[in-house]
Amino acid sequence: GLLSVANKRVRERTAYHLLSDYVKKTNPRNKIFLLHRLDRDTSGLMMFAKNPEVQKALQNNWNTAITARTYVAVVEGRPEKDSDLLVSNLVENEHMQVYVTTEGDGKESITRYQVLSSNGAYSLLALDLETGRRNQIRVQMQSIGHSIAGDYKYGAETDPAGRLMLHAQRLFFIHP
Repeated sequence: GLLSVANKRVRERTAYHLLSDYVKKTNPRNKIFLLHRLDRDTSGLMMFAKNPEVQKALQNNWNTAITARTYVAVVEGRPEKDSDLLVSNLVENEHMQVYVTTEGDGKESITRYQVLSSNGAYSLLALDLETGRRNQIRVQMQSIGHSIAGDYKYGAETDPAGRLMLHAQRLFFIHP
């Protein structure tokens, strides 16, 4: 439920602000530097840098420095395949809604999923990102007819946990 960083409405109750306050308790000169963001409703792992040099090095080489990203999600229903590689082009409209396009424009987005368990009504998936586009997992799961539970923005019909059931689980990287 936290924003990664402040916006016009929320200034202090953000992941950045809370972590910044925490590291300053040890030394008031300590700082943190944002590397990436998560959607407000996505839980899990975020990474910050301790200095601007590491921040710049990681951000400038994100696609080579980040060697693996894994999310877990509960989706509605059960995908037809136990595992699959989803490749699609994503575009964003003026309302900040991302969608799959077949027009050839958009940014290529690649996600590999594996069904971990299912009861038919819901399935737990592991999702490995090969690209990191805005709302990528949410849009791609909607596009195959299995929206993430609790994700009304992208087609969910149920909300069994009272939140988006998407969690950033693992992030592997090469430290600069």
